[in-house]
Amino acid sequence: MSSEKRRWLQTALQIKGSVVPQVLPRSLFCGVFGLLITIAFVHGHPVSMPALASLIPNIVLGLLLVFRTNTAYDRFWEGRKAWGKLVNDTRNLARQIWVAISEVTERDRADKVEALHLLVAFSVAMKCHLRQEPLGSEIKSLIQPDHFARLQGVQNSPLRVAFWIGDYLQLQHQRDRIKIHQLTEMQNLLNGLVDCLGACERILKTPMPIAYAIHLKQLILLYCLSLPFQMVENLGWWTPPVVVLISFTLFGIEAIGIEIENPFGRDPNDLPLDAICETMLKNIRDLTELRPSNHPQDLPLVATYEEQNGTHS
Repeated sequence: MSSEKRRWLQTALQIKGSVVPQVLPRSLFCGVFGLLITIAFVHGHPVSMPALASLIPNIVLGLLLVFRTNTAYDRFWEGRKAWGKLVNDTRNLARQIWVAISEVTERDRADKVEALHLLVAFSVAMKCHLRQEPLGSEIKSLIQPDHFARLQGVQNSPLRVAFWIGDYLQLQHQRDRIKIHQLTEMQNLLNGLVDCLGACERILKTPMPIAYAIHLKQLILLYCLSLPFQMVENLGWWTPPVVVLISFTLFGIEAIGIEIENPFGRDPNDLPLDAICETMLKNIRDLTELRPSNHPQDLPLVATYEEQNGTHS
């Protein structure tokens, strides 16, 4: 057996990250109900009703399930795109802060490092905000103690961090460390970070309409409970396992939609926000090890045409 086939089989039999624990009890319940109907049929009770097959058309239930799953995946993918844009905007803004802002005093370098840490702190605060968790040691190690104290009890901590970053950029312009067009570009990138926050908040605070969710659950339950009446005459004692199999399929598709519609938690199927924040922190640390060439004593990386060919009168 090839490694690819083994991985396929391992994935198919994997319990962690699957919806089996959620849907198996419901499927077994339907199977037990099917067993009771089968026993009643065997003892001569008139429980066979093939006409129930037209109670809920298969295509209607199928379309509802597909719509439910697609809607949930759209929310999942929109969240992933928002975090992908957040990573890119953070990298671009960090690079511009590190390279474009002039260092006149020794304090300027420390302020730039602190500003870059605020960029990572924004992502960490956004992660905690979306998970509705308190800020912990992860962000405490990135910001000043007084900043961390101010974030306690704030309703929207990432927005407060974005304010501090914007305040820093404005101050650098007032000190003539950056030009107005550089400030504008950096502010646009900072606005992009806040836009990502808003996109994720929209996903978090716009759940699936409750009427749709309730009606879909009712239809699935009615469909699964009607299966034994449709099948018992032809399948006999095979009715319970077939009902379990069909119920498992339908309940599983619905459970997948529920699992991925809010992608910001800590479940195996949620977005790897911890890993994304850790990646951004590593990127910032790598960046701060480089020395920006904005000092008079630094040589340019690429010589000018005149330096390469000499000056001609």
